[in-house]
Amino acid sequence: MTKLNIDKAESEFLNKTIAHWEKENLVSDEQAENLRTSYEVKGFDWMRLAKYSFWIALICGGASFAFLIVNDAVVNWLKHLYYTPDIVISIISAIAAALLFYWGRRRERIYPEMIFSNEAVIFTGILFTACCIAYLGKALDRGSGHYSLLFLLSVFVYGFLGWRMRSRLIWLFALVSLGSWFGTETGFQTHWTDYFLGMNYPLRFVLFGVVLVSACAVLKKRKWFAYFWEHTYVSGLLYLFMSLWLLSIFGNYGNLDKWYQIKQISLYYWGIISMGVAGLFLLYGLKTKDDIAREFGITFLIIFIYTKYFEYFWDNTNRTIFFAILAGSFWLIGRKAEKIWNLKSRNS
Repeated sequence: MTKLNIDKAESEFLNKTIAHWEKENLVSDEQAENLRTSYEVKGFDWMRLAKYSFWIALICGGASFAFLIVNDAVVNWLKHLYYTPDIVISIISAIAAALLFYWGRRRERIYPEMIFSNEAVIFTGILFTACCIAYLGKALDRGSGHYSLLFLLSVFVYGFLGWRMRSRLIWLFALVSLGSWFGTETGFQTHWTDYFLGMNYPLRFVLFGVVLVSACAVLKKRKWFAYFWEHTYVSGLLYLFMSLWLLSIFGNYGNLDKWYQIKQISLYYWGIISMGVAGLFLLYGLKTKDDIAREFGITFLIIFIYTKYFEYFWDNTNRTIFFAILAGSFWLIGRKAEKIWNLKSRNS
C-alpha cells in the first residue's frame, strides 16, 4: 500500500483524531494502528519551495532585464526602438501575450501538477497584455489625458480572458484594473481636484468596496460566477477595509496640508464607524459561518483599535507604560484566543 505523504501539521491533526476515535472505542486498536501506518510526514515542503522559487525567478528576471537595458549597446538599440510606432509595439505585445496564454493553457492540460510554473507563464502573458493596452492607448491618444479608459479596457480584456481561461489570477488583475479605473475616472471627472461629490479617495473606495461586496452577494448563486466568487469577495473586502482604515486616519480630508492642521482626536467618529463596520462583519461571519467575513472583521477590528491607540497615546504616554500596555493587551488577546482554540479542540 502506498503511504499518504502529508506535512507535519496534518500529521499531528490525524494522530489526534485517531487517538480520539480510539479513546471513544470508535475504532479498534488494530484499526488505529493501521490508520497511523497509512501515512508519513514529508521530509521537506517542496511545493512551497517551488512556489517561492518561481516568484523569485520572475523578480530576478526583471532585475536581469533592468541591468540589461543599462548596457551601452542595448541603450543604443533602445534609442532606435524609441522611434518604433506605438501601434507596432502594441501588436507585438498582443502576439506575445496570445502565445504565452496559449502556452500556459497547453501546459495546464499536459502538466496540471506544475501549478506554479504554469501560473508564471500566465503572469508573463498578463504583463504583455498590459503593455499592449498601454501602447494602444499611446497610439490612439489625442492629448485628452483620459487614460482611465485604458484601465476600463483592461477590465473587459482581463475579465474575458479570466472567464474564458478559467484563470483566477487573470480575474484578480481584472479586479485591480476595475479599482484603478474607478480611482482615475473620478479624478479625471473632477479635473484631479481633492473631492468627487464631496468625497476624498478613501471615502470613494469605501463605497467602491461596498458595491463590490454587494455584487458578490447578488451573484453568489450564479453558476458562471461561482469559480471567481471567493476571490472577488476577498478583493471587495480588501478594498472596503483598507479604505476604512485610511479613512479612520485621514478622515474626509483630500489635502495633507489641511489634515496636518487638525487634531487627530477630532476624527474619532471615523474610527468608531470603521470599528462598527468591522464588528458587524465579525458578527455576521459568526452567525452565518462566513469564515471570510469573520476573519476580516476580527483582523481589522484589532487593526483599527491599535491604530487609534498609537494615534492618541504615542505622543502623550511614557514609552515604558505605552509598550507595557501594548504587551499586556496582546497577552490578553493571546490568552483568549488560546481558550477558544482549546474549547474547539475539546468539542471536535
